[in-house]
Amino acid sequence: MASQTSELELAEPMMLQWLSMLGVDVEYVRGEGNTLHYLDDKGKQISVLDYAGGYGALILGHNHPEIVAAAKDFLDAGTPVLAQASRQSAASSVASTLNTILHREFGVDEPYFAVFSNSGAESVEVALKHAEFDRILRIQALGQEIAAHIDAARTTVQSGGAKVTEAAYDLLGIGTADRSGGISGFERLVAGIQRENAKRTSRPPLFLTLEGSFHGKLVGSVQLTHNASFRTPFAAMAPQARFIPFDQPEALGKVFEEERGTVFDVVVEGGEVTVVERDFPVFGAFVFEVIQGEGGIKVVTEELAAEIQRACAAADCPIVIDEIQSGMGRTGAFFASSLIGLRADYYTLAKSLGGGIAKAAVTLVSGSRYRHEFELVHSSTFAKDTFSSTLALKVLQLLEAEGGGAYRLAREWGDRLTALFHALRNEFPDVVKDVRGKGLMLGLEFHDQSASSVAGIRDAALTDTFGYIVSGYLFRAHRIRTFPTASAVNTLRFEPSVLLTDPEVDRLDVALRELCVILRDQSEQLFFGS
Repeated sequence: MASQTSELELAEPMMLQWLSMLGVDVEYVRGEGNTLHYLDDKGKQISVLDYAGGYGALILGHNHPEIVAAAKDFLDAGTPVLAQASRQSAASSVASTLNTILHREFGVDEPYFAVFSNSGAESVEVALKHAEFDRILRIQALGQEIAAHIDAARTTVQSGGAKVTEAAYDLLGIGTADRSGGISGFERLVAGIQRENAKRTSRPPLFLTLEGSFHGKLVGSVQLTHNASFRTPFAAMAPQARFIPFDQPEALGKVFEEERGTVFDVVVEGGEVTVVERDFPVFGAFVFEVIQGEGGIKVVTEELAAEIQRACAAADCPIVIDEIQSGMGRTGAFFASSLIGLRADYYTLAKSLGGGIAKAAVTLVSGSRYRHEFELVHSSTFAKDTFSSTLALKVLQLLEAEGGGAYRLAREWGDRLTALFHALRNEFPDVVKDVRGKGLMLGLEFHDQSASSVAGIRDAALTDTFGYIVSGYLFRAHRIRTFPTASAVNTLRFEPSVLLTDPEVDRLDVALRELCVILRDQSEQLFFGS
């Protein structure tokens, strides 16, 4: 029995089977820069050029020597990794450095408080949780203000200084028999207000995001992930989001108007008690990526950004920008949102923050939104640990070195790759459909192959696996590693590190050119190697 268990794959066996079908089920034994190595059946080391880049988590490549040295120094020093409830200087330095960068790129001086976590999805969960905490506290404050107005009105009515208007009774549906100019009628009115307000404020928060979005697969974040196959099985577990069409920014204002929430308050003026409606916070937040990673590398335009900023400000809806994949310098600036002039109340960062070695994530919350009480209701055993914070600080130092040299490299190599992709599109217009992205977060979209004359290609297109078999081809034929975006599988992602080299770009050029020829000529033998 023990031997059978030892031979049974227990760590995501279905995923391993899928990788095996693609021919990419290798185990990597070494990595540096943009290169990974595995051993073949004869023990020979085979090199693979990695354009997947840890799904955007390797802005400084595999095992950057300075990050590795920082990790070794930390461990050699015997510094405790987990010493919760103590001063965390490394984490404080990370937060301070992030504020310096944020203030520079957005031209602001408002402090942003840092809440640390362990992964991108968790950093989104933190933002959602804090936004809801803030919303509930604002509702409570509004309720206290209304209660104070009611108490003041009660005193005035009791003294005979005012009486309830018929319009107020009508608005609350108070029957004629229960109306009076005295305190009894007023108390019936108050009971109606309290009953209706309790009903209205009990509605769940409404979170908004863009169609095509991906924000993780945890209970809350998956509700903001547009791909129904990820979201639908768990729809009952958390408030669901409204998805705004990516190319219809005006729809956001319509949603704010349609979903607007109000509560009742009392006003005493000119000897009359009237009832007015006041807005209360319905919207949890508007959460989105400025470049959609899993949605096909779709880029938010300056026009869309301006409409989001305007509409959210008018509705007092906080903005959460997911910079988990687009941030950390990958687009040529530390924050991709700074390139389109879009400022958020919350920023989420992860992936490259750990330097490819540690697991680190952080949610930055603007000082105007931050609730210090949140620190009492949210915590994590492993978040803000000294090891990951130390490496995160080293990553930030490397990115900022030489006046932000890493950002310049991201722009320069991004321009080089973008030119390569556009050249392919011009040469193979029936194969390459579009080129999208910024810096080193790029997508190459292929035309639909569901009418292909090659059965294997046609079947893959019809089952939404075309991008995966293309990835398999690039790996088998050229030892190049990349994958499609999860919710737009005709789009290959390219997210290498800033340590890219001319030979690595030339190698990709050769591979993609051969791929385009094969797809143009519908060469089954060359594509599948059969």
